[in-house]
Amino acid sequence: MSRTPTDVPEPGRYTVARRTVLGAMAAGAAAPGLLALSSPASASPAVPASPAQQPSALPGGGDLGPNVIVFDPSTAGIQAKLDQIFRQQESAQFGTGRYAFLFKPGTYNGLNAQLGFYTSIAGLGLSPDDTTINGDVTVDAGWFNGNATQNFWRSAENLALAPVSGTNRWAVAQAAPFRRMHIKGGLNLAPDGYGWASGGYIADSRIDGSVGPYSQQQWYTRDSSVGGWVNAVWNMVFSGVQGAPAQSFPNPPYTTLDTTPVSREKPFLYLNGSEYRVFLPEKRTNARGVTWGNGTPRGSSLPLSQFYVAKPGVTAATLNAALTQGLHLLLTPGIYHLDQPIQVNRAGTVVLGLGYATLIPDNGVTVLRTADVDGVRLAGFLIDAGPVNSATLLEVGPAGASADHSANPTTVQDVFVRIGGAGAGKATTSMVINSRHTIVDHTWVWRADHGTGVGWETNRADYGIRVNGDDVLATGLFVEHFNKYDVQWYGQRGRTIFFQNEKAYDAPNQAAIQNGSVKGYAAYKVADSVTTHEGWGLGSYCYYNVAPTIVQHHGFEAPNKPGVKFHDLLVVSLGGQGQYEHVVNETGAPTSGTSTVPSTVVSYP
Repeated sequence: MSRTPTDVPEPGRYTVARRTVLGAMAAGAAAPGLLALSSPASASPAVPASPAQQPSALPGGGDLGPNVIVFDPSTAGIQAKLDQIFRQQESAQFGTGRYAFLFKPGTYNGLNAQLGFYTSIAGLGLSPDDTTINGDVTVDAGWFNGNATQNFWRSAENLALAPVSGTNRWAVAQAAPFRRMHIKGGLNLAPDGYGWASGGYIADSRIDGSVGPYSQQQWYTRDSSVGGWVNAVWNMVFSGVQGAPAQSFPNPPYTTLDTTPVSREKPFLYLNGSEYRVFLPEKRTNARGVTWGNGTPRGSSLPLSQFYVAKPGVTAATLNAALTQGLHLLLTPGIYHLDQPIQVNRAGTVVLGLGYATLIPDNGVTVLRTADVDGVRLAGFLIDAGPVNSATLLEVGPAGASADHSANPTTVQDVFVRIGGAGAGKATTSMVINSRHTIVDHTWVWRADHGTGVGWETNRADYGIRVNGDDVLATGLFVEHFNKYDVQWYGQRGRTIFFQNEKAYDAPNQAAIQNGSVKGYAAYKVADSVTTHEGWGLGSYCYYNVAPTIVQHHGFEAPNKPGVKFHDLLVVSLGGQGQYEHVVNETGAPTSGTSTVPSTVVSYP
């Protein structure tokens, strides 16, 4: 039965569904020979991934490996291949399969690309309109009885779609970016039947018709164009979006910024004739609308010959040797085990993952570190904490970094972090941002609440993101379930546009989260030393189902100073499992009973 646009999810049902523990499902292997991709004739040969191989000079380029599947309009059996991978990945939430579908420029008719876990689809043109599918790219929730709240880790980029029904379905949750897409019709963000949904992120996209979020509890849309927006549940945030609804939080809960203060789109792979290149979009200030609307986007590009094309099995030492020799990294789909950090020291280095390439530290090391240099671009990969505790998993800049990067910032885009779920993992602090002017554009940093290796101490992770650098901007910040603070902000002049959080479900009792004299750790804490900070459209939810009597004093904590400002805050007790006493500091009404109705603060102080 269809729900009306103003309906909201039934209290408590969303989180009960997300707590369902799914066994890890290993993805089956594809038939031999079906996924092989030959590199262009101009590319260098592939580099063998033997751990013993430490060549003095590593060639760039190489083929993209067996899990990158490239189609052109003349390819036979496209739908069969899409269906084969979907059957394998549909419910493989914690499986090992990783895939990227790439479509060469041209027109494709009658396709329905259903996307399961760890599956990416993208066009290979410079503009989305170079690659048109007269059909759909679909995410639905048949595997989970119509519940889309666990439709994580999949993506669509750089395609034009003319949906068969006139509306494309994209019913996703976290870590499922929708970038550089042109929908010649409408976009439905809810599963078939308008079941439960909790997402999501759109950037640099044009939807000619209306976007219907329906049951989506929260959503962030950046630098795009929409023909309309149907409804809101708790927290819908827009920045730089043509056609966005007017500011009206909390009723309806729209937070609308006319522009995005600083943005730079994610790097992407494209074809120039028969040559693969990586396009690097330029930085925009006060951005609004798509980057590709008037022909070729602005930016620069690099040939694949300047990348070390990595495959699972390669050692961290080899990756670092490639970086030392001046190559960038392209991580093809698969799982990479690291025994030392990947160290990015050179300005302008690109580390780009395809198909949710996944990096795992085996011995408690940090997965990746950057120097305090200009213009590093980290994009499109998943970090999975290992069984030995890592002090940190990702570090942008060293401690004490102070260089001015305003002209050419580092960007962290679609870089996702997971602690537990696929197996026991631990990390004290997942992501540390030390470099000034860093842009964190869409991340989901998640201490798992379901899967394997999950428990208050089993996948211990005290802190999600710590920002030490000044002038850092976060656009689309999803951080959930950490044992203590989810976000800690120590840098000056920080800004966050959209934040989604759930406190850890599994706290065993009130004492386990006691923070000195304060009940619980705030989801988002701005340090007392900060004098200037601003946030728009921030939400924190609690679901203390192990100990439902837990009281969380507030969702947000910040110094009460004129330069520290928040707009459009909310806290929600999901089904009455735990309660908040306030929204921010001592401000905001407490949540009440089992009503699952947000408590809001429009402006603070």
